[in-house]
Amino acid sequence: MAESITWDFGEMLAKESARNLFILKLLELAETHKETVYICADGTPAGSKQDEFRKRFPEQFIEVGIAEPNAIGIAAGLALSGKLPYVNAFGPFLSVRATDQIHTDMAYNDVPVRVIGTHGGLTSGGGPTHYTVCDYAIMRSIPNMTMVAPADANQCVKLIEASLTYPGPMYIRVARGEEPLVYKTDDYIYEIGKGIIAREGKDATVVGCGIGVYHGLVAAQELAREGIDVRVIDMHTIKPLDADLVVQAARETGVIVTVEDHNVLGGLGSAVAEVVLEAGIPCKFKRLGIPDVFAELGQPEELYAYYGYDGAGVKAVIKQLLAK
Repeated sequence: MAESITWDFGEMLAKESARNLFILKLLELAETHKETVYICADGTPAGSKQDEFRKRFPEQFIEVGIAEPNAIGIAAGLALSGKLPYVNAFGPFLSVRATDQIHTDMAYNDVPVRVIGTHGGLTSGGGPTHYTVCDYAIMRSIPNMTMVAPADANQCVKLIEASLTYPGPMYIRVARGEEPLVYKTDDYIYEIGKGIIAREGKDATVVGCGIGVYHGLVAAQELAREGIDVRVIDMHTIKPLDADLVVQAARETGVIVTVEDHNVLGGLGSAVAEVVLEAGIPCKFKRLGIPDVFAELGQPEELYAYYGYDGAGVKAVIKQLLAK
């Protein structure tokens, strides 16, 4: 049984950047884990934490410039030599431009390279060329790959810790800037591949990842005022998916809405739908995320609402499904 967390919107006031916290964690780990190597692609401005890493651990740092495929190739070679590389660059370029190297150099060799793609989903605000909207679909279709999207910045730190001993290649997706802290404390059990019940409920279930968990929790709290009891699952690991938790939710609530900052084709929603269908469970089901389009230019919060997967959008869809 997954751990259940008590969540309250009134207590969710802080924001934090996973993009900042993961490098702080890597700085801490590099001191005692000399096998770790941090590889950047055009991401070492003077005075940054990346620059601090370069100065403190020059033998554990590589800057490749704007050459993401090269970064993956170097990381795979280092992993084959016994190192534990963490590759960090913009997600839209890592997940598409370097797909060949991720597929063949990393996954085919089944080496423990951790790819950290920033600017996940629509958070870059930079338009279609700089949105990361197909990484879930790509990474979950590659054998040996693990695909993870932490619900908040503190959970990203837990993930980095867990990745030290986790086998095989891994793709980690984080946002560009600050996002709400879903959990008021980090005193909860985190395990790669195991979902978390962030809120209990019996009438419907939201399965979210990344910012989708927050949107689901906002919707659930609003619906509670109307007497509708919504369960929210933090499915931080898209692959391997926690199928048991999905099956349990489908059987117990009969309504599932998935929420992701990603194309609705091939991502979390598709993965959850596959589990429900193959289990043969009658269930009302809706995928929320970016439709199969090149998304409009805009700030992420505006676009979440525009495409209907912010808290208000999730709330409206749940009410529609329950009314049928």
